[in-house]
Amino acid sequence: MSALEPRGPEVTQQPAGPVISASQERPLAVDTGPDALRPEDGVLSRTYRALSIGIIAVVLLIAFEATAVGTAMPVAARELNGVEVYAFAFSSYFTTSLLGMVVAGQWADRDGPLRPLATGIAAFAVGLVLSGTATAMWLFILGRAVQGLGGGLVIVALYVVIGRAYPEHLRPKILAAFAASWIIPSIVGPLASGTVTEQLGWRWVFLGIPALVVFPLALALPAIRRMTAGPADPSAPRAPFDRHRIRLALAISIGAGLLQYSAQDLVWLSLIPAAAGAALLVPAVLGLLPKGTYRAARGLPSVVLLRGVAAGSFIAAESFIPLMLVTQRGLSPTMAGFSLAAGGLTWAAGSFLQSRPRMEPYREKLMATGMVLCGLAIAAAPTVLIDAVPVWTLAITWALGCFGMGMVIASTSVMLLKLSAPEEAGANSAALQISDGLSNIMLLAAGGAAFAALGGGAVGHHAATAASSSGGSHPAAFAVVFIPMALVAILGAWVTTRLKPPVAEAV
Repeated sequence: MSALEPRGPEVTQQPAGPVISASQERPLAVDTGPDALRPEDGVLSRTYRALSIGIIAVVLLIAFEATAVGTAMPVAARELNGVEVYAFAFSSYFTTSLLGMVVAGQWADRDGPLRPLATGIAAFAVGLVLSGTATAMWLFILGRAVQGLGGGLVIVALYVVIGRAYPEHLRPKILAAFAASWIIPSIVGPLASGTVTEQLGWRWVFLGIPALVVFPLALALPAIRRMTAGPADPSAPRAPFDRHRIRLALAISIGAGLLQYSAQDLVWLSLIPAAAGAALLVPAVLGLLPKGTYRAARGLPSVVLLRGVAAGSFIAAESFIPLMLVTQRGLSPTMAGFSLAAGGLTWAAGSFLQSRPRMEPYREKLMATGMVLCGLAIAAAPTVLIDAVPVWTLAITWALGCFGMGMVIASTSVMLLKLSAPEEAGANSAALQISDGLSNIMLLAAGGAAFAALGGGAVGHHAATAASSSGGSHPAAFAVVFIPMALVAILGAWVTTRLKPPVAEAV
């Protein structure tokens, strides 16, 4: 992908409709005969079948990791005496993924998405092994960081594959298929992970997942090599890596890490790393995201901003749900993870809804509704801290929130590709993922700081299986995480009113 600097009118004033022609949507290596772009072709038609199955297999790997690791995380944090830095186990993944996203953006635009995807999957597996063999919490977090670097490479490369291999009318469908591929992992993953954690130990959850890498590598890479190999325009000069942009990405990662550290270590001296982190982070973010993102400028900048608002608020809240259920309501790790299983089904349903052609004129309204559902679900989550509230109510409310997220997340991807020319798809996709990952980092850090400040780390000393744990050590430590995240999500409903480019740009 090309560099991610804000390109002024060149980035923020892309026409909404005819930017990407039918011939530009696909790489030159793909057959462009009369049968190649037939409207009746689907993502599983002969033209796209191998590629679709291959990249969906990659998403299945990511889905199994997310659902399984999330279930095992509370136990791993307790055994490694790291509950007080619980948020780091999640945010370290997102921190290094930012660097991976920028590198993947330039790498994929320069050489095609095949190499960054293969490298990312390999790093993803190495990180899992490092975490699974960790003997201290900092080693565990290091493994998550390596895993995040790989994840950043993978996710941007996948978006480049979609933008270059699929015509515009098929992109909502393949993104809906991505969401649907979470259904089985969301149901099977928590149950399998909880069982393995309780019977064999949490380490086997991390060490077992790398075996799943072989299947997507064998299936996806040949299809990607055949359909999306090489740069988008083979006749153009081969652009060098933009070292300035990579340095900005490294500054974001280091700055975010310093802010997370200072947020967890709540003493006056923490202001020093906090100031250093902000000094690195702010200019780097302004240099890597589209101009106007921070003020919700209309069009592409607001699409990028909404992705961060939606993903950050929801993921930051969801990261604390298993810990809350285990320590405050006495659930086993299996049941705590399984309480979120329905979310995979409803997320896929929301993504499927946005993929219907008749929903296209109402996309912004769907996204606004999705953000409201997300905010309400987050706000309702801490009600289970009250003993009289049944735990199953959280499963229902979270399923509704996931339905909203399914509409929002897939739609931001659809709109971003619609507003991006082929040669900018990599850079803009990386910007979308940077917004996603950076928001996750910052909101997790903020939530983790509030959690630690109210004594949240102490809950790790309570036995998860004891009924008395629901009587509640520091329930406010959890509530103070969820309520601000709900407000951030509701703010996202306003951002949805800013998604369409100005009229002068859309004609």
